[in-house]
Amino acid sequence: IVTKGRHDPCVGIRAVPVAEAMAAAVILDHLLLDRAQTGGDRGRIG
Repeated sequence: IVTKGRHDPCVGIRAVPVAEAMAAAVILDHLLLDRAQTGGDRGRIG
């Protein structure tokens, strides 16, 4: 039997980086939605 690719015995090792990446994508998506709705002026100083 020949296998190619990545075969980890536990997928929990990769769960944390995937969850962090998804959280970052969701936060960025909401920031972009807010910027589109408000014109990008919220949060600026000066």
